[in-house]
Amino acid sequence: MRVSALAKKAGVTADTVRHYTRLGLLKPERDPSNGYQIYDTEALKYLRFFQKARLLGFSLSEIETIVHHEHEGTSPCPMVRQLMGRHLTRVREQINELQQQLTRMEQAMQAWEQMPDGEPSQGSICPLIEHWSNQEPSGAEK
Repeated sequence: MRVSALAKKAGVTADTVRHYTRLGLLKPERDPSNGYQIYDTEALKYLRFFQKARLLGFSLSEIETIVHHEHEGTSPCPMVRQLMGRHLTRVREQINELQQQLTRMEQAMQAWEQMPDGEPSQGSICPLIEHWSNQEPSGAEK
């Protein structure tokens, strides 16, 4: 099947198919009569795998490594578990940081409800921000 047909079946854009092809993750044959790239059903299987891996947070570089292991005949699953463990740790940290940011933002909005809109003046840019008091312990400001 051609690029557009593969893209349609996989629910991605033709540019996505071409991108994975440029990276060497998809390896089409060439139609000798017209030079078009022709993909087989194996390419569809890989495209769907790439989509699932991306949804799980794997980078293209990690996906390349996973596919390389598979092509070498070794199971990538132990490495995938290890990578996922690291991703989970990182995402939990990001969620924690975002939760702290959300709390700060909500506190600021609550404090600002009682403050006037103030005008910029010499030495003042925005009184709302300048008069906001971070309630976190010293050194914890972000």
